[in-house]
Amino acid sequence: MTPPHINGPGEAGSGGSTRLLLAVLISAVFISVLNSSMVNVVVPSIQDEFGASPGQVGWVITGYLLIYAVGIPLYGRVSDLFSLKLTFVLGLLVFAAGSLFCALAPNLLFLVIGRIVQAAGGAAIPALASASVAKVLPPGDRGTALGSIFSSVGIGAAIGPVLGGAVESIAGWQALFYGTLLLTLILIPIAFYELPHTEPSEDRSFDLPGGILLALAAGFFLFGITQGQVAGFGSPTSWGSFIVSVLAAVGFFQRITTAAHPFVSPDLMRNTGFVAAVAVGFFSMLANVSCLVFIPLLISSVNGLSAGTAGLVLAPGAVALAILSPLAGRLSDRMGARPPIFAGLLFMLASALFLSTFAAGASPIVVAAGMLGVGIGFAFANSPTTNAAASALPGEEVGVGLGIYQGLFFLGGGTGPAVIGAFLAARTEAGTDALNPLYMLGAASFSDAFLIVSLALLVAFLASLKLREKAKPPPAKTGHPNAVPAGETEG
Repeated sequence: MTPPHINGPGEAGSGGSTRLLLAVLISAVFISVLNSSMVNVVVPSIQDEFGASPGQVGWVITGYLLIYAVGIPLYGRVSDLFSLKLTFVLGLLVFAAGSLFCALAPNLLFLVIGRIVQAAGGAAIPALASASVAKVLPPGDRGTALGSIFSSVGIGAAIGPVLGGAVESIAGWQALFYGTLLLTLILIPIAFYELPHTEPSEDRSFDLPGGILLALAAGFFLFGITQGQVAGFGSPTSWGSFIVSVLAAVGFFQRITTAAHPFVSPDLMRNTGFVAAVAVGFFSMLANVSCLVFIPLLISSVNGLSAGTAGLVLAPGAVALAILSPLAGRLSDRMGARPPIFAGLLFMLASALFLSTFAAGASPIVVAAGMLGVGIGFAFANSPTTNAAASALPGEEVGVGLGIYQGLFFLGGGTGPAVIGAFLAARTEAGTDALNPLYMLGAASFSDAFLIVSLALLVAFLASLKLREKAKPPPAKTGHPNAVPAGETEG
């Protein structure tokens, strides 16, 4: 396959400014995260307005997550075959259309459809933001850029719940979608002006069956997780979805080994450095989101405090993620991805063990200290892991590879709360002593939940041992470093 042509130095976009390019990508990711975190807090208001059951209104979140997880790897592949600029702008346009649909929704069905349209466009944002950095910037500059992009995740996650609650109380939940629409419409012309134009590949073959099989594997896996959370993992809809997911995954691997032009090269699945980065991303995201979900539940159910207090407990970790992500990215450029990833995962592991041993059932200040540690560790592990994944990929498969990485990254975020939530419920019902022999407080089931989070982080750390070492940085360049020759990667 002929790799797509990327404009040369000084041609990141019509404006030719790397800083403006990064500003567009950071803004897009921020809007995407803000949209999700704002909507999550107004689901009860939506339920009351439409008179829906918890299971019905849950599709406002579930429908979005399903399409989001399925769409990310597909956008990644499309970015390898068509213009990066046009694909990203198309995603933003669809995201804006979905936002308008949600704002005008007269009933829950239309709102869910609007959220699905939102996700169909929004999936382009994480997939193509990482691909843009990997395709446009040389290896020695990618970590810093990725760190800056991921800092917006922490900012959006910290601001979203507070802003969502305030806007909903003043103007109603519809105003959140109007706000998202306005921000996206402002961003679209800037993105069109500034994002790099990549020439379409001469070989535009698209393995549609392979893409469908990958989408089915991801979609049914996440659907099985969400159904397990609602109806139990022993329910037919849950285990049936897992069976379909496994069959689709088997079919996908068979397809890429037999198709003339497979969705991804079989070599990608044998790429140890890339597979290791995917495993690190999946399990670290699983641990991070699980903590973000169960800390508020701990604060409200055990400490008997308000949701506002729970938000304050989470804030230090979110602020740490926002501040430290750019630093972690710079470190991964200078010393390679492995040192900050090792440090970040070990910090997360120690913090999860701290939550399991000392924080579950303790004062909110102690819990906040544990979450601060999780945020610091995730900041150091997150963007360097994406950098490691990009560095392990050949130039012609950067888009699809990072799409698969991002898709499984978000699948980890969806898997953790459901699996660990089911474990938490089982341990609560059992009413036995904590599995952690050092735990001495009165919330044993939460101690056990954070112990499982610790095991996930241990798996992530073991996977990180297989990450590739970083090659020596490229010679210093003068001028505007907007592109690397197609196929140039680290290692």
